[in-house]
Amino acid sequence: MKPSRRIMLKNAVIVAGLAAAPWTARPALAQGKVAKEAMHYQDQPKDRQNCATCIQFIPGAKPGASGACQIVEGPISPKGWCIEYIKKT
Repeated sequence: MKPSRRIMLKNAVIVAGLAAAPWTARPALAQGKVAKEAMHYQDQPKDRQNCATCIQFIPGAKPGASGACQIVEGPISPKGWCIEYIKKT
């Protein structure tokens, strides 16, 4: 029994969609990063906690310059803060 043309076309569309999915995903989602708003990120420290002393912070090229975070997407101020703060030991 031959598969119908409709089933063949449906399967072809599904396979094409799955093949294209990795290239259409946002890079931040692929890395597992979260939006600043979701982490309540702010550019000011909170209770002596700041991104420069957080284990997740990746410093910028120059001291005091914005860096990056392993969790939060976008540029991160070393003086900033978010709810995922974990002090470096």
